[in-house]
Amino acid sequence: MSYKKREINTGAIFHVLNRGVDKRGIFLNEGDYLRFVHNLFEFNNEGPITNSNYLFQKNSNDNFTDPIVFARRYIGKKPRKLLVDILAFCLMPNHYHLLLKSRMKNGITKFVKKLNMGYARYFNEKNKRSGALFQGRYKSIAVTNEAYRIYLPYYIHLNPLDLITPEWREHSLKNHEKALGFLNKYRWSSHLDYAGQKNFPSVTQRGLFLKLFSGPQEYKKGLENWLKDLDIKNVSSYTLE
Repeated sequence: MSYKKREINTGAIFHVLNRGVDKRGIFLNEGDYLRFVHNLFEFNNEGPITNSNYLFQKNSNDNFTDPIVFARRYIGKKPRKLLVDILAFCLMPNHYHLLLKSRMKNGITKFVKKLNMGYARYFNEKNKRSGALFQGRYKSIAVTNEAYRIYLPYYIHLNPLDLITPEWREHSLKNHEKALGFLNKYRWSSHLDYAGQKNFPSVTQRGLFLKLFSGPQEYKKGLENWLKDLDIKNVSSYTLE
């Protein structure tokens, strides 16, 4: 884990986490989650940011919950020049996890800075508050071990279980079907897209891991096996909690 600034070379993969200051909630409603997912897409671009004040509401005419809305919104715009590949993500009430691969020198640093600053500005303006939203500089750790790399998307996608059965971290999950059912209804991660269900498919670049998983069906089998084994020690060196 590291807080200090460092140079991130093209192709480097990092597990990134940031949480709310004093562990406060950073996603207070569905609109906040949708806004952050939108930012994952739009801020992943070397070009300037547009629509930075867009608010997502349930009754908005622009139905952002449509899984192909990204493509519709960006027809006619210049193609993005990606800073990173977003390999996996998960949003929790007071923190987020990202698995990122840099597309250019310091691409991850540039992307996360834009992401954090943009979301904090939105959140503070919306809630009429001031001051820091996030707890200091984001945490990150380089993922250099090929054997561990494949397990990280599973670990990241299992994080929502903290909301219903936090004992999963202690290897004492009892109802695997309930846990899997909850994950299959939790929209705020890349799990559904990896499992072959369109959720926010334009946000992530899944080719690398789907090749390693041999496709969505094998990914789902692997996740189910993880729920049964909960072999978290396999990735303990690359997690940030």
